[in-house]
Order: sequence, then C-alpha cells, then structure tokens
Amino acid sequence: MIFRKRYILSFLLFLGMFIPQTTTAQTNEQKALEAKRERLQTEIRDINRLLFAEKKERGTILDQMEALDKKINVRQQLIRVTNQQSNLLNRQINANIKKITKLREDLKILKNDYGLMIQKSYQNKSQQSRLMFLLSSENFFQAFKRIQYMKQYTDYRREQGESIVTKTDDLARLNKDLNEERKVKEILIAQNRKAKNQLFKEIQTQKELLATIRQNESKYTASINAKQKEARKIDRQIERLIKEAIAAANKKAGSSKVSNSSKFDLTPEATLVANNFTANKGKLIWPVEKGIKSQGFGEYRDPVYPGIKHESNGVIIATDEGAIARAIFEGEVIAILAVPGGKKGVTIKHGNFISTYYNLSDVYVRKGDTVALKTELGKIYTNQSNGQTRLKFYLYEDTSKLNPEEWVYQL
Repeated sequence: MIFRKRYILSFLLFLGMFIPQTTTAQTNEQKALEAKRERLQTEIRDINRLLFAEKKERGTILDQMEALDKKINVRQQLIRVTNQQSNLLNRQINANIKKITKLREDLKILKNDYGLMIQKSYQNKSQQSRLMFLLSSENFFQAFKRIQYMKQYTDYRREQGESIVTKTDDLARLNKDLNEERKVKEILIAQNRKAKNQLFKEIQTQKELLATIRQNESKYTASINAKQKEARKIDRQIERLIKEAIAAANKKAGSSKVSNSSKFDLTPEATLVANNFTANKGKLIWPVEKGIKSQGFGEYRDPVYPGIKHESNGVIIATDEGAIARAIFEGEVIAILAVPGGKKGVTIKHGNFISTYYNLSDVYVRKGDTVALKTELGKIYTNQSNGQTRLKFYLYEDTSKLNPEEWVYQL
C-alpha cells in the first residue's frame, strides 16, 4: 500500500508539473517557428515586388540573377523552417501518444483498485466489518480519524480517476489537432519543394543567358569597373566628409587634438548620444519604413564571374517607389552629399557614430539641422529603366566602417 501510494503521488507530480511545462515549451517553439516562417514568406513577396522589375525593360541580367539568388536563399530557409515545424509536431504527437498509453494503463490500475475497494467495502459492510473496525477504536478521536481516512481514500480514488479521464481526453484532442496541423505543414513542404524546383529551373535559364554575356566579357568587365569606380567615389567622399566633420567638431569643442584626428573629441552631450546609440545596437530602426536588404555588407562574389570579388562598405535596401529615407537615431546633419553625375545623400552624426543615406533624388534637411528618430531625410531615387528603388546605407564609428546588419534590427 505504501509503495502504491508513492507511485500515485509520483504520477500526480508528473501530471501536475511535467506536462504543462513541456507543452508550454513546445508551444512557444512552434509559435517562434511560425513567426519566422511568416517573415520569410513576406520577404519572398517583397523580393518578387521590389527586385523583379515589372517594366518592359526588366533590368540587367545581373540584376535578375542577384534577385533569383536571394529568392532561392530565402525559399530554402523557408523550407528548412517548415521542416522544423513538421519535425516538432511529430515529436509532440509521438510524445503525447506515449503519455496517453501511460495514462490509460494507470487509469486501468486505478479503476481496478477502486473496484476492489468498493467490493471490499461492500463485503465488509455486509459482515459489519466496517462497524467493528470503528468500534475497535481505542477512543473517539481514533474512530473519527478512521472515518476520515475511509472517506478521503474513497474521494481520492474517485477524483484521480476523473482527473486521468480528463487528461486522456485532453491529450486525445491535442493529438487530433496536431495531426491536422501536421497535414497542413506537409502540404506546405510539398509546395515549397515544388517552388524550389521551379527556382532552380529559372537559375538554369539564367545561366543560359549568362553564357551570352560571357561571349562579350570585355563589355561586362567594363560595366563592373564603372560600378566599382562609382562606389569608390562615394566611399571616398563619405570618408572625406567624416574627417572634415571630426576636425570641425574638435575645433569647435576647443580640443587639443590635431586637425587630422580620426576620432571625435566628444562633449558630455555627445557622449550621452553615443552611449545611447551603442545601447541600441541590434535594435536600431530601418532607414526606410518598408523594404528588403538586396545587398549585404562586406566582400561578395560576382554572380556572373565568381572569381571576381566586390566590396560593399554598406548595405543596399530595396523599397517601394516614392519611399522616404528616415533617420535611424537622433543626431545632427553634418553633410549633404552630391556626387557629380550621381545622386544625393545625407550624413548624420550620432555622438561619434555616423550614418549615411545615399541615392536620394530629393533632400529634405540641411547641414546643421538637428534630427530626431524617424525624421524624413529625403526621397529615394527610382531607376526609371527597371523600376527599382534602392537606398545605400552606411554606418561608421568615427572613421571605422561598421556592419549595419549588426546594428539595425533584423537587417
């Protein structure tokens, strides 16, 4: 009897503690995966809308190739997440089946015990054993305790039987829901697999077009050189403006640092702004309200000639036509860029951090303006030949390049 009581108590502990915690953990994981899957689906829709131009002139084959590469990458992530969801559901279902089997076995034992108890109680009653059991008490208090014991034992058995039946029904319903959800996920996986195959076919078609490009390698190389030259021109101008801003700020603050210093001599106010900026690393807002990252930070291979490497000192964000660039943090406008033959840009100082927003057709702020978070800086230029609207975004700490993807939330 002592062993069985311990067993029941252990079983109740399992029901009362282990199941709710496990279910909660699995539910949270499922919700996180579902949220990630929805984000990826949104990104695919944005890629289709923003990177695949809908005009007659669809842009260069290079643009199409880059868009396809990005779309395939996101699609593969989506398939992996969906597979993770399906695997999680399988684990939940298998675990719940085991729990149901165990609950039914325990329920059977408890029902048998309960039946024996009732039968024994009936026999004892007919033989007046129960009365004798009470009359044999040494005192009134002991008799009262015996009555309480018999009542509690009966109530305990009944309550546990009802509780296990309820738990079994709950788990059965959960399994039914999970099975239905798994079917949905399996359908989604099949759809994603089909879409992935379609994308690979598109890549094959793109490679055939690229073969035509390679027949005129000199022309393509010339376009690459022109693109790199323009990027270097912008980078040099940004770096020059930052150095000029450092020299001007240090001079205004009465700093003893030489004019060619590569670091700001921060005032207490500027230090506070810089500290707040640092505290928001990974949480800064996007420089546009809506968009997707079409080109990341750092070195990357040319999609046509993998042997050729490019260097990106910032990130490129594709957005909607008419979109407005906005300040990612409070600060002071220290320069307005105007590259000859190119577009415009705005450079903002946040303590000793610098953010630059380039490829604007119109600028709404002036040098010296104080801007707040989300201040509209200018309208982003839209290429009329391919319909693409892209913002080039750069981030510096003094004169050191930073990866915006590490600072802006989910960039």
